[in-house]
Amino acid sequence: MSPALAPGAPELAPDYPTAPGTDLSPIVDAVAERDAAGFVAVGDRFDGDLRYLSRFGGPDRAYAVVVTPDSAVLTAPALFDEQAEREFVDGAPDDGVAREVRTGNQGDPAGVRAAAALDDLREGETVLTPASIPHDAALYLEDAGYKPESTTVVADARERKTEAELACLRRVQAVTCRGMARAEAVLASAEPDGDDLLFEGEPLTTERLRREVDAELARHGVRSAGNTVIGAGPTAADLHYTGIDHVAPGETVLLDVSPRGPHGYYGDLTRTFAVDSDGGWERRAFVAVEQAHETALEHVEAGVTAGTVHEEAAAELTAHGFRIDSAEVGFTHGVGHGVGVSLHEGPSLRADTPLEVGNVVTIEPGVYDPDIGGVRIEDLVAVTENGAERLATYPVRFTPAAPE
Repeated sequence: MSPALAPGAPELAPDYPTAPGTDLSPIVDAVAERDAAGFVAVGDRFDGDLRYLSRFGGPDRAYAVVVTPDSAVLTAPALFDEQAEREFVDGAPDDGVAREVRTGNQGDPAGVRAAAALDDLREGETVLTPASIPHDAALYLEDAGYKPESTTVVADARERKTEAELACLRRVQAVTCRGMARAEAVLASAEPDGDDLLFEGEPLTTERLRREVDAELARHGVRSAGNTVIGAGPTAADLHYTGIDHVAPGETVLLDVSPRGPHGYYGDLTRTFAVDSDGGWERRAFVAVEQAHETALEHVEAGVTAGTVHEEAAAELTAHGFRIDSAEVGFTHGVGHGVGVSLHEGPSLRADTPLEVGNVVTIEPGVYDPDIGGVRIEDLVAVTENGAERLATYPVRFTPAAPE
């Protein structure tokens, strides 16, 4: 029997979307424009650029992707040859770039293997790399006679999601909503008992809530990735609280759920609740943040400067009497960031650049007081030709709603 969920959780299609491929033609074009020998990225499965370029969910050992004007190579780590072939070659889109997996010299450092691939494929001196290339890989390229130069082409490409990427993001965000619905159902069923809330006869803690959320995510094939942030009262003012705290009646309970789906894409959803609240700071903060959230959403559209969205949210919170110039009290962070194969990627909603169709960003205003608590409301939206599309919807409620 499935656990109870609060009303408003989205229904899920039976199958997860097909894995997206990555169009490597922007990388090829950047190489050609700079008259470079190629492009090299080195990292492991935790590197967002490598996951995006290769779609290879390999081990926590370094490997490389090498792109030239003619082809793309993945230097597979030992014991992962077949998986690399399946994900990098067989799953590739029709972008005109020939792909291959190289399995030779798997005991050599990834930078050495990348240089060897360049030697075979292309002549030239300049090699384009992300700014985050490991230091040892850059040295190996230099020792082989290449001159690394950084490029933002991968980061720029990652900011504009394709329809296949959006399908994965919609799915993981819908599952994220169901995790939130489980937490809300638990809070709604908790009974005040002095300074505690009792759930199934035991004092409710942030860790118990976290386990309930993560179990619901896992039921649908999504991993918490250690990103289920839950704080209560003063710990709700900690932006990334993952510790254990008791949940008391009347205080804010902040849940920021950011899991990772099977194709590497993240969801991101935050809601704040209070059980048996008598109003006060908690209610006033919630009303202010809810209005700032809606105001920010209204300003998300192609062509609008990203930083404008932050400024509009900040202005709304200021109008409600909350500070925006403090590191600890009031609105203490940006109103949003990009999300994709990394939980935090471009664009930043403090940047002085226009939003583009295909950007996927969070909208997450919040206010905090370390002595009282915190309130944050967050949704994940895509920039479309018509404004902002919430990738999944979930109700905004101050008092948690019981399952129907």
